[in-house]
Amino acid sequence: MCYAILASVVAQGDETRAQVERILQSSTFRNAEALRRLLRYLADKSLSGEAESLKEYTVAVDALGKPSTYDPRQDSLVRIQLGRLRQKLTEYYLLEGKGDAIVVDLPKGHFTLNATPSATADIEIIEPPPAAVASDQGPTWRLVLILCGALVVCLTWAVYATLKSPRIIPANLKNTQWSSELDQLWQPLLQSRRPLLVSVSAPLFVGLQGAGLYRDRSANTWEEAKNSPRVAAVREALHSPRIMGRYYYTGFGEMGAIFQLGRLLASKELHISFAKSSDLSWQQLSDNNVILVGTPRLFTDQLRNLPADLELTMDETGVHVLHPQLGEVALFKDDYLFSSDESADGPDDGELYVLITQRPGPLGEGYVASFSSNRGAGALGAIRWFTEPAAARVLVSKIRKPSGELPKYFQLVLKVKYKNSVPTEVNYVMHRELTPHGNSAAAN
Repeated sequence: MCYAILASVVAQGDETRAQVERILQSSTFRNAEALRRLLRYLADKSLSGEAESLKEYTVAVDALGKPSTYDPRQDSLVRIQLGRLRQKLTEYYLLEGKGDAIVVDLPKGHFTLNATPSATADIEIIEPPPAAVASDQGPTWRLVLILCGALVVCLTWAVYATLKSPRIIPANLKNTQWSSELDQLWQPLLQSRRPLLVSVSAPLFVGLQGAGLYRDRSANTWEEAKNSPRVAAVREALHSPRIMGRYYYTGFGEMGAIFQLGRLLASKELHISFAKSSDLSWQQLSDNNVILVGTPRLFTDQLRNLPADLELTMDETGVHVLHPQLGEVALFKDDYLFSSDESADGPDDGELYVLITQRPGPLGEGYVASFSSNRGAGALGAIRWFTEPAAARVLVSKIRKPSGELPKYFQLVLKVKYKNSVPTEVNYVMHRELTPHGNSAAAN
């Protein structure tokens, strides 16, 4: 029996090592040499049983090539690289690794990799009937449909996996420890009899029959798209193909934010549903507590008449302070590639502002919380601050009222710095308590 157990352990180790090698050879990790070294190092230490005794200093020197003078109190490189590694692993399993038999992940606060059996075999993928593709549309249109279908499947799988399926939640996530500050931040949305609905921004693309898809960022409704000069110019260049509205995509930053949110909520017994921004209705806002993640302009119609006087607003330039106090600026302006009319070449690095708003739902019933940013990296950075105990402690200390309570309705601005679309630094900027209308003050 002892021999059989030993053989089983050795076999599991070999399977894990083979899976790690598969990940290292993937295109997702191909150009991320530092993350490849870090993953290989952590895999070796995990399989040898040494990972739990690792320290930031050791990882920095042995895996990341830092000098012996490295001081983890002054340099957060290791924490940043661990965060990037988690994001890369998520990206790998959403795309190349979605059919792999073993899922490798790195729990927060640990250096030991987890390797668990995948449950993707239980997910049924339904392909559209062949008749849906006209025979005269050519290989280009068929390729577009295939790519669109793949992205829809990835989106559906990611949301289902993070918010619905308990079978693919690693054991360490089921036992997620909520800090008292996280409880205070999320209590209004979670401690009620209302179900929870999560909605992610899904921008409008114009489908061009036989040619692909086009996105005009200034056109967020079908009427705007039909009257867009840019869409008209593209149609003219392509000999006026028929057009149709499509809501197939969301960004990896937004999906990373939803994934982080799913990891947090996995430990709660909640009734959660999901909707794209294009499908979100007033009835859903009325019946649920709602969390919105993504570009604010895609939720404008749904949020226009909610019963609260806003103190802060967001547009494509950044966050506007409607009633600045003495010494306050009126605009927190985003600074990133293409944030102005001038084009630029270079990586997707920059800094931007995220506006988090918690307000009452229709008729003052329930809560609507929105995490709004002009780039996906902002939404991801903000959600991390609302899902990590250390960051939640900072937030609660900033917005707590003199009475010791947190404001029921509020707006909060965070500043997110990022490199290559990965958040590297998040800081509190300001907040305002909101005044509800009428019976909103009594909402539960």
